[in-house]
Amino acid sequence: MTPATEPPLLRVDRLRTVFPVAGGEAAAVDGVSFDIRRGETLGLVGESGSGKSVTALSIVRLVPPPGRIAGGRIELDGRDVLDFDARAMRDVRGRRIGFVFQEPAAALNPVFSIGSQIAETVAAHGLARGAAARARAVDLLDAVRVPDPARRAREYPHELSGGLKQRAMIALALAADPDLVIADEPTTALDATVQAEVLDLLRDLRARFHLSLLLITHDLGVVAAIADRVAVMYAGRIVESGPVDRLFASPAHPYTRGLLACIPGQQPGPRLSAIPGVVPRLGQLPRGCAFAPRCDRRFDPCAAAPPGVSSIEAGHDARCYLYGPDTDGAEHPA
Repeated sequence: MTPATEPPLLRVDRLRTVFPVAGGEAAAVDGVSFDIRRGETLGLVGESGSGKSVTALSIVRLVPPPGRIAGGRIELDGRDVLDFDARAMRDVRGRRIGFVFQEPAAALNPVFSIGSQIAETVAAHGLARGAAARARAVDLLDAVRVPDPARRAREYPHELSGGLKQRAMIALALAADPDLVIADEPTTALDATVQAEVLDLLRDLRARFHLSLLLITHDLGVVAAIADRVAVMYAGRIVESGPVDRLFASPAHPYTRGLLACIPGQQPGPRLSAIPGVVPRLGQLPRGCAFAPRCDRRFDPCAAAPPGVSSIEAGHDARCYLYGPDTDGAEHPA
């Protein structure tokens, strides 16, 4: 991994992405900041509706209209991609940042073979054409452990299983030798065995291709298996972030604690733990902390205004009134 003293490959700074709602606009991503260094995997975790996928789409400027990026910076090697014109962004997508979409069956074109889709991406970025591009497609399918890759390259998406579609999607994301791959829920809808194979593949590819990885998931077990650092997202904001081992050993935010408690086997008993309630809908956030209505540790300040970020220890932060600059990482009594 690149030393922490070197500039990050990707820096997201106070990103704000909004969508129109009755009476104005509401932020699906509200002041989100994080860094990803070269060779590092950051896990972005949270329930559905937390803003994870909108964050990912904002990074590559593919926010579906009428949504728009309303503020912040997205720096790739120090350059803000929000300043890029359309042509420069086409070069960023695929060539600098590969994207593994959440639903490979929907992302892959059903009327073209798998190999032709990969070869087209290779050619579009000027890396190879014709037979050379087709050969690279086969090599990439082999790299993502697709059996009999030459035959599979001639097949169409509907002829592949869910696990093979996901591997083909990963090969497509790697086609132009990107520096960063964003994987949006790469193990969703896969059985446990195939999930483990995909995670092992991502670990192998990160080392082999010297990739940085932004892994978006609702599953903290996936984060524990592959990520170096984790950012926990709730209602458009990052509520806790830190190294995986520290965050799992000493979760600070009540939401993080609730997510960890939901992992099967964490607590004895006949019933699985669950966080009561749901993520608030866009444009319907409470005035104070967005998690307060679901939190069993809430107290008076939580209803007044959104909390700021407090440092728990070096590199480990939480956005919660249980902590503050005068606590040195200790909790306020609730």
